[in-house]
Amino acid sequence: MQDTIAVVFDFDETLAPDSTSSFLDSLGLDVKAFWSDDVQPLLDAGWDPVPAYLYMMIEKSNTSGAGMPITQAHLAAWGKRIQVYEGATRVFDRLKTTATSCDASVSVEFYLVSSGIGEILRTTKVAKHFTSIWGCDFQYGAGGAIVFPKNIVSFTDKTRYLFHVSKGLIGPDSRAKPFEVNKKIQSASLRVPFDQMIFVGDGYTDIPCFSLVRKQGGVAIGVYDPEDRKRWGRAWGFIEDGRVSNLVPADYAKGSALCNSLVMAVESMAGRIALRRSTYQG
Repeated sequence: MQDTIAVVFDFDETLAPDSTSSFLDSLGLDVKAFWSDDVQPLLDAGWDPVPAYLYMMIEKSNTSGAGMPITQAHLAAWGKRIQVYEGATRVFDRLKTTATSCDASVSVEFYLVSSGIGEILRTTKVAKHFTSIWGCDFQYGAGGAIVFPKNIVSFTDKTRYLFHVSKGLIGPDSRAKPFEVNKKIQSASLRVPFDQMIFVGDGYTDIPCFSLVRKQGGVAIGVYDPEDRKRWGRAWGFIEDGRVSNLVPADYAKGSALCNSLVMAVESMAGRIALRRSTYQG
């Protein structure tokens, strides 16, 4: 039986404020100018948003100035300083307890799929809760400085990692075999069927995951920062387009709309798993 529920999170603006922007700010860079004056012209020229910002970070790293060059150590150190949203450090254990209280054999695993920088994500205070973390990575050169994008996680790239989760292709060995995810697997052999998957995200890069998970019977939850009114319209668009199952503020505290949505989704899936088991055994 497939007794695992997978909860997959985006990171920036989902579990914490934008970690890339806050990192650039810590280096003394003008963050607004970085996105509008440096990255935007690349987008206007046809660049994909994710490689555009990674490329521009490398360009900045190669210039002289405070905090330069950007190194692996800089990125890892910043991850330790990231402050996540209210309740985010406790929601993982709460969801595990929810599942086992419904059915002792049901487990919950957590995954992180982000277009942010992996070196930052893997050192945050919530990193220990994730079975696997996928983000954008750099190749490092002399002195640990960033020199080239090693791995890029953009729009539909994120869905690739949902298939990794579903097929059980996780861990160091799977990273060395990138084409394994394309192999056909029968539904009965999936480690985590998509209808036992919850995806939580906030932005445009999450739309393919929202759509895939919802289409396959899972739960897609959109979150937004209640303090950032400029993002409200975009977030509401996810509801109007049928992209998400629910839209709630990014607050994971006990009793919050987001925490309740996650708990109810886990309860529903755990109940479905228990029903499948009793039907199978019967």
